[in-house]
Amino acid sequence: MGTNYLLPLAAYFLACCVAAQPSLDFTSILADARGGLEDVRRWRRDLHMMPELSFQEHNTSAYIRAQLDALGIPYTYPLGVTGIRAVLSGAGGDAGPTVALRADIDGLPITEEHADLPYTSRTPGRMHACGHDSHAAMLLGAAKLLKARESQLPGRVVLLFQPAEEGLGGARALIRDGAVADVEAIHGLHVLPDLPSGIIGTRPGTIMAASDRFEFVVRGLGGHGALPHTTRDPVVAAAAVVTALQTLVSRETSPVDAAVVTVSRFNTGPGAANVIPESVELQGTVRALTQATFERLHRRLEEVAAGVAAAYGCSVTNVSWSEVPYPPTVNEARMVELVLDVAAELLGSEAEAEVTAAGGTATGAGGGGDSTQRVRVIEPLLAAEDFSFYGGVVPQAAFTFLGIGDPAKGTNAGLHTPRFQVDEEQMPLGAALHAAVAVRWLQDRAAAAAQVEAEVRKKAAKATGSAGHEDL
Repeated sequence: MGTNYLLPLAAYFLACCVAAQPSLDFTSILADARGGLEDVRRWRRDLHMMPELSFQEHNTSAYIRAQLDALGIPYTYPLGVTGIRAVLSGAGGDAGPTVALRADIDGLPITEEHADLPYTSRTPGRMHACGHDSHAAMLLGAAKLLKARESQLPGRVVLLFQPAEEGLGGARALIRDGAVADVEAIHGLHVLPDLPSGIIGTRPGTIMAASDRFEFVVRGLGGHGALPHTTRDPVVAAAAVVTALQTLVSRETSPVDAAVVTVSRFNTGPGAANVIPESVELQGTVRALTQATFERLHRRLEEVAAGVAAAYGCSVTNVSWSEVPYPPTVNEARMVELVLDVAAELLGSEAEAEVTAAGGTATGAGGGGDSTQRVRVIEPLLAAEDFSFYGGVVPQAAFTFLGIGDPAKGTNAGLHTPRFQVDEEQMPLGAALHAAVAVRWLQDRAAAAAQVEAEVRKKAAKATGSAGHEDL
């Protein structure tokens, strides 16, 4: 007979347990999150003082593990060098569906301007300028909320504290180490100063761009600035290359297919003002919302650069790209619908949140719009995220933005700037959103499992009844 029959029975038992438990009320989740602001603020400020670069987050990881120990949440470490995978088992123990919540934890090589703050970076030349300190703090806040409700969870919640989002693909390292092997859905959250404080924004489909970085050398023949005819001037050639590369977007890419080619560094090296150099180094970034456009821009950038340089008697050498290019971040539609519904329900008791349809009164990041509409379907961003890698291996993935832009608080400075600051008053909302998304996804799965089991029993009973009539 085997043991396969135990699987549907286990699912039925789990669903029955859920049905007998009190509901997990979102109003109480948000209220508890608001009441825990000081914990989340403390975690964020402690982390803000210890920024560490990608795959070097040893102190950061140790701090997060200490908080998980205090909360009584077990975890696996290390994954992806410095990453952490914590697990809340729920009512079914190791059985049942599994949803993951993710936060990145690395900092940036930026010198912070807020030297007057008591929690400013303690590491010269390092800063949490992309909000990863707040992401980790909000995930710890969600962990605390879920731990208090663990016995009611109809499945497992995995908490991923991920290293190396800033260019080195820490998500890929966690995937390689099996961190999401059993995960069926995943939610990521990022603060965004371009959105007004308290706004929650996401969208189905592509929400962030594919991204890669390039560098190459335009090499010619240097000489005296008074004798340019005796040289093959790489400065003029490189300038022509920069101009020509702009046509990859303006003349080769559809106006409705957003893409970016930015040359951000033009380096002739040291030398006197009257000396034409031997070479010029160019660096920049390529971004696109579709993988096909992304790959075409890669190919065409090298072709155009080489062709234009050759027209000036120069060559292009030392072409290199990022070690880990990021694909587009694509949100799964059903998961996005769940996030939007959960966000609206969370905020309903505070501001009659309205989910705005794309093409209606919704605004993109940085747009205006009615500030009472706290839940928005936003336009895609040309920024990039290694959360994109999870979408390639987890069936349901959604990435969400939490607005923190408030000019009165000085929290509207852009990401990756030395003036960046977080509106800490919004962090409880982020923690509650993480927790509520996990709860709702597990509830929906449990309800679906119960419905399937009910149909199986109904069919079995009907078959049994039919067999009885035949005997008669």
